[in-house]
Amino acid sequence: MKVSIDSDIKKFQTALNKYAGLKAQVMPKVFQTFYDVTPVKTGNAKRNTRLKGQDIEANYAYAGVLDAGRHMTARGMRGSDQAPKGMSAPARATLDQEVKKFLAKSKGK
Repeated sequence: MKVSIDSDIKKFQTALNKYAGLKAQVMPKVFQTFYDVTPVKTGNAKRNTRLKGQDIEANYAYAGVLDAGRHMTARGMRGSDQAPKGMSAPARATLDQEVKKFLAKSKGK
């Protein structure tokens, strides 16, 4: 069995293109979830988390540690109790929900 990833991606992109406005409608809600679950100790992480265009930017040195969630490493426990699943996992769940809502509305038109 042979799977052509390039071909599959192109088909997916073509399918998404017919849903104009999907990103513009969905990304602010995804960002809001990401922002809301971003832990607060000093406020630096939230202050440096932005939606720029359609991309979420977490512009601080320890963003990866927080986004990995609460986890054990060789150096001990890392991450934040405030965001045990990190920020991307809850944001992805919001993305899934919002895309489903968008597609359901699009089918009804």
